Amino acid sequence: MPPALRRPAVPISHTKAVSEAVRHQSTREHHRRERAEDYVELIGDLVHQLGEARLTEIADRLGVSHVTASKTLKRLEREGWVTCPAYRPIVLTQAGEQLAASSKERHRIVLNFLLRLGVSPEQAEIDAEGIEHHVSQETLNAFQNS
Repeated sequence: MPPALRRPAVPISHTKAVSEAVRHQSTREHHRRERAEDYVELIGDLVHQLGEARLTEIADRLGVSHVTASKTLKRLEREGWVTCPAYRPIVLTQAGEQLAASSKERHRIVLNFLLRLGVSPEQAEIDAEGIEHHVSQETLNAFQNS
């Protein structure tokens, strides 16, 4: 790389580096939790709507490949959110049912708040899907009480 384009090395303190690493790790953990919430909420909805949740339907509804859905479901099974018997429907564990209910309730609160603000139903649904995973309990309470 030509010298003019090289960025000078900027030494950072060990404390700052550790702080950045913790922040990034926290963000990755939030994304993992978000994915788990999306999956268990969808599984609960499928069971309610269709009587069962299958890998193909989950992958189709989430817009991911069957391989991605399968890998994620195996992780969720290891973490205790679902059970995935071979060639059988996916089942939420008690912990998975609680997570799904909690996620669904947060979604409902955020969606209703956005609708009260005058956001169109279509856009409110899209926005609520992202916000529900990142909103604090304090903010949810304010949304609900406004």
